Order: sequence, then structure tokens, then C-alpha cells
Amino acid sequence: MRLPPLPTLQDIIRMYKLSAAQKLSQNFILDMTLNHKIVKLAGRLQGCQVCEVGPGPGGITRAILEAGVEHLYVIEKDRRFFPGLKMLADATGCLTAHQGDILRFSMENLFPEDFVKQWEDSPPNIHIIGNLPFNVATPLIFKYMESICDRTDAWRYGRVPLTLTFQKEVAERMVANPNDEQRCRMSVDVQNQCEVTLKKVIPGRAFVPPPDVDVGLVHFVPRTAPLINLPYRLVTKVTRTVFHHRQKMIKNNLVKLFPSDQKELVDEMLKHADIDPERRPVTVKNMEFARLCHAYNSICTRLPYILQYDHRNNTSVRQYEAIRHLEKELCSQLTNVSESKDNEEYIDSVITNCAEKPDSYPSKQLKDTRNK
Repeated sequence: MRLPPLPTLQDIIRMYKLSAAQKLSQNFILDMTLNHKIVKLAGRLQGCQVCEVGPGPGGITRAILEAGVEHLYVIEKDRRFFPGLKMLADATGCLTAHQGDILRFSMENLFPEDFVKQWEDSPPNIHIIGNLPFNVATPLIFKYMESICDRTDAWRYGRVPLTLTFQKEVAERMVANPNDEQRCRMSVDVQNQCEVTLKKVIPGRAFVPPPDVDVGLVHFVPRTAPLINLPYRLVTKVTRTVFHHRQKMIKNNLVKLFPSDQKELVDEMLKHADIDPERRPVTVKNMEFARLCHAYNSICTRLPYILQYDHRNNTSVRQYEAIRHLEKELCSQLTNVSESKDNEEYIDSVITNCAEKPDSYPSKQLKDTRNK
């Protein structure tokens, strides 16, 4: 699409007295040649539905419209930019602007239903593009990875790709391979859900105002199946714990996954996963993380309260202590437990119920046990 004659970005900024808000981590790209390169690196957009995150004065917005999209939706938190965006909407007839915080904004029903595709099919003709504020980028990508895993939000429509900007260091972490100095929890979590590519490094001087760091443009395509086919929060709990101290041995980090009175579960988990306990987190490959996560999941299936345990949360620790107390009470109330299959099953059912509903502990279960 060729846009009709419009004021330049610089004119828009002057007309509406716009400036980057430091509290919102805003940095604009006013060079339209660079904006067109960014949009080109996103892939073919002709006839697509596109959502742009944080359009600001509309530089990338114009380049997206000129790529021949069917419709463009922009999500902007700062109302100062809406007059300029309205000008683009009126000139093209295919732009809709929404005000909102992208961390809370749902794209569940943003696009037409006839763009929905099966997950196993090729990606739908939908794309998400954005020059993200630095203070939003990291929490947003974790939010999107969870939505991709659950196939919710924009990913209700299928394997919707993304092209987003991040600080160069953050971008390098996402694509880092084992033994790379940038390898971290984010590397595993993002690569687990997506094929991820660092498309371009943009020098900080290309932005207005120029940030102190360079910027990486990253392209994501959701996988048809994650590398670790387990619930998102279970996987991230393991990766977060393993990378808590990047230079420590894995066995020392995994201690935090389990209560202090069940440290033997660390050895069980590592043995099940066939991982050397003395390896460093940065050396672990994605498929080795898959084995670690499956080993942890196996333990949680047997001991459901372990999944709920969080050493950083005092409430979680107290609930665990309550469940363990109940477990001991049950064992003390029942005789010949090892010889009674009914008793074993009853204990397991009560402990599992307490793990799933900690607030139900303990009086009713103990009373039932004594009457049994």
C-alpha cells in the first residue's frame, strides 16, 4: 500500500509536542529506511492481520501499512500518540488503535475468526511486531511463552509468529546455546516453545533518544510441540532453580526445589535424568533439561505436595510442614500399614487431597482417620 501524503514523523512529533517518556522506557526509530528493514525481516505481511505493540509516533506502523497488510491493530499505553495514529487510521482505513497496557491486554478476540488455523498447520496469516520498551520486554516475553504453551491469547489462532526488539544482551540470551556465556533460564524457556532467531543488531544511536545499549531484533515461530512437553510453570520452576546460581554445580542449585527434610530427592532426580550432579547449568542442553523436568514431574506425581513447595514462600513452607505433620499423624494412627493395601491407598488419597487443597488440612482428615 502506498500511503497518501502525510506529515513526516518529525512533523508529527513537533505538531503534538511529543517526547519520549523516560518512565515508560520509550525510544523511537524515526529513520523510515530502518523501519522498513525491520518490517521486511518480519517476513511476508501482505494480506496479513498484524498487531503492533507500542507504536509510539508511528514509524514502524507506517512501514507495516506500506507492506500491504489487510488490517493493523496497534496497542499503545500512552494517549499522547493517539492523534498521530488516528491520522494514519483515517488515511488508510485499515488501522485500529487500542489504548492499554500490553502486559494486561488480551488478543484472544482481536483477529477475525476465519484466520484461525490448526496448531499443527503452518502459521496463520497473523503477526505480532513491536519495538518494545526495555522495562516491559522481559516480563512480556515470559507472558507470551506461557500463552504459546497454553495456546491462549493470540495463540488461540494458531502458531502466530512474533518479531520484537530487546536489549542486545537480552536478545543474545534468548538464542544462546549451551556453554555460551549468555546461556540462562530465558534461553531454555524461549527455545523450548519457539524457533528463535536473532535477525539484526540495531545500534543504539539509531533510536531517539539513543539508549546506552544496542538493540536486538528477534524473530519467534512457535514450535508444533515444545521440546519439554510438560506444564509451563513446572518447566520454568526447574529452569529458574537450576540457573539460580549459574556458576554453581547443578546439585547445589536443585536443593532449593525440595524441602530440607527430603534432600535425597535431588539425587533421585539427577539419577533419573542421567545428569552428572557436578555439571554447571550453562553446559546443560535443552533435551537434558527435558530429562530433568520429566524426572521432577515423576517425583511430583508420586508426592504431589512437592510441586506446590516453594522455599521462598513462607505460606508454602508452612503448608508443607502441615502436610508432613498430617502424614506422620496418619501413620501413627494406623497399625500394620505396610500390610494393608486399603490403608496405604487411604493415606495416599488424604495426602494428595491436602497437597491439592492445602486449606483443607488437617482436622477433618485426622478425624476420619481415627474413625476408620
